[in-house]
Amino acid sequence: MKTAKQKSRTKIKTRAAPKNVEPDVPYRKPALRSEAFARALTDAKGCVDDRESLQALFSEAAKKAAAVPREPFKECWPYLQTMLRLVHAHHRGEYGQIPNDALLWIVAALNYLIDPFDLIPDKTPFLGFVDDAAVIEFVVDRTRQTLDEFMMWETVGERTVL
Repeated sequence: MKTAKQKSRTKIKTRAAPKNVEPDVPYRKPALRSEAFARALTDAKGCVDDRESLQALFSEAAKKAAAVPREPFKECWPYLQTMLRLVHAHHRGEYGQIPNDALLWIVAALNYLIDPFDLIPDKTPFLGFVDDAAVIEFVVDRTRQTLDEFMMWETVGERTVL
């Protein structure tokens, strides 16, 4: 016979990773298991091939990044800035060497950043950007090579319009 504590444990359901995402991806942080992140991924799929949507995303995300406190983002702050530059260069047709899956993840991260009603609303004092930073850090880990290659491209000056 189960105790009341055991019964309550069996009723608790954990949220699965968003659909259409590789099953081996560790979704340990709540922000990555949230409806807001699933929505950001879905929105990203519709945005990556739409130049107007990419431009609008870049504009909103650049504004938001300029206004957020840097503390929650720690080491991933330079990579957030790189994501913005990469999306902008890709949108303008200057940089096309980005794999589709990396672009999808980066666009999803920026979508999450601009969503004011994500897992922890941005207006929440001290904690409002912790979930945003967790998503950015996760996406940086998944796309670090792509981001590093883009920074190398910027540095070397291999800028050619596609």
